Amino acid sequence: MNICMMTNTYLPHVGGVARSVSTFAEEYRRRKHQVLVVAPEFEGKPLNKRAEAIVERVAAIQNFNGSDFSVRLPLAAALSERIDAFKADIIHAHHPFLLGDTALRIGTSKNVPIIFTHHTRYEDYTHYVPFDSPALKEVVINLSTEFANLCDGVIAPSESIARLIKKRGVTTPIRVVPTGIDVAAFAAGEGARFRNRFRIPSQAFVVGHVGRLAPEKNLGYLAEAVALFIQKTPDSRFLVVGGGPSEETIKETFKKFDAEKQLILAGRHGGRTLADAYNAMDVFAFASFSETQGLVLAEAMAAGCPVVALNASGVREVMRNGENGFMLPARASTKVFAACLARLQAEPELRTAYSKEARITADEFASGQCAERALAFYQDIRKATRRERLITEHNLLGSFPDRLKMEWDLLATKTQVIMHAIT
Repeated sequence: MNICMMTNTYLPHVGGVARSVSTFAEEYRRRKHQVLVVAPEFEGKPLNKRAEAIVERVAAIQNFNGSDFSVRLPLAAALSERIDAFKADIIHAHHPFLLGDTALRIGTSKNVPIIFTHHTRYEDYTHYVPFDSPALKEVVINLSTEFANLCDGVIAPSESIARLIKKRGVTTPIRVVPTGIDVAAFAAGEGARFRNRFRIPSQAFVVGHVGRLAPEKNLGYLAEAVALFIQKTPDSRFLVVGGGPSEETIKETFKKFDAEKQLILAGRHGGRTLADAYNAMDVFAFASFSETQGLVLAEAMAAGCPVVALNASGVREVMRNGENGFMLPARASTKVFAACLARLQAEPELRTAYSKEARITADEFASGQCAERALAFYQDIRKATRRERLITEHNLLGSFPDRLKMEWDLLATKTQVIMHAIT
């Protein structure tokens, strides 16, 4: 198949969606499918020539409203030419806004089925937009729901998200497909190498965290919980891999608890270095409520890390409380969280048992298996929509009526959602 993936975030941006798109693209190519990724330009180290060869970049505004996201500008003619030449069999949109609208227009004009992955609860990100409010959150929820209903198929990265979007009114066929991880790569990391690089003592007990350091990740809570634990265990360290606006929140919290020397902010890393980082950790700590799949938890588990996390969507699909770590109630206090870290530090036999189970859990999220599930869904949607496409192809007016209807649906959906929020 020729698979065109359209996303508002992609490498070198660090984030769950960018990683998801790149993981699937790599697995599809291993299976001899052709892939074209349409994504905005991003600041940072460019990809190597082989990785960038499958990407068509569109102009974008960098660091929108102080975030680390890009917002794309109107598409250039070169993009249309490349998509024409690519002859996609499937168009896969990874956002309901910006390039998502573009995916719908292109899919309709070229009579190609459109798949949408509902990666996240988009209302958790409205703080990046001026005039954030409950009404804006409702607009975002309704727009993403109606966008899903304009597509031919929807992928939910977890059962939690599948249940949520069905409850919100998505009627398009839904298939649950996690992103998947390279289990072998994360298992093969060398923790000692990473510890040496960042001067972490070999005997130190390391609590780790990986992710974008952003407000929606509940990092104020996490920093306080870990700081409470580290305050009582001077030989411990908190290793944070990632970057973002909440870095200062973590620093201020550790300063408040007089534990700055035990905080290691390692910055953003990927590839082998990220695998080394996971293997340098003794336990992985996570407190986000905005995840749709526990991708970083699965990566940590592949490296043998037990996890302490709060019960939330995405987390509960990976955690087995009392088996591969501790999944605490969503409203658990930071003291309870710290106590779980202390128990894992004090009981090496328990930590070893949880580590063994964590590796077994990680195997369930192997990227190859997830890619096969996504490809099977593509084929199912292509078969289901084939008859409609054949009828359209024999229409003397070509796809013009469908294009007109799509533009009307996009306009009508957005107008209705906004008017509902206003009234």
